[in-house]
Amino acid sequence: MARNYKKEYEKFHKNPKAKKKRATLNKIRRKKKIYGKGGKDVSHMADGSIVMEDPSKNRGNGTRTPGDRKARGPKLNKRKR
Repeated sequence: MARNYKKEYEKFHKNPKAKKKRATLNKIRRKKKIYGKGGKDVSHMADGSIVMEDPSKNRGNGTRTPGDRKARGPKLNKRKR
């Protein structure tokens, strides 16, 4: 089954809460002068703190926040870790 990017955008990324989160992280990257240069991601932690984290660890991390588990869908959530 092919990934439906349009549906994914409508469901998650277009959400005002997601836009605000993305804008906050981009603002922090601009302030640190690393925006658009690659490198580490700015990541929200479950306790509300913000840390710099390798992109491979930050993206698709299903253990820290419930939002990540929801975004992956029910089929991928059943995988053994």
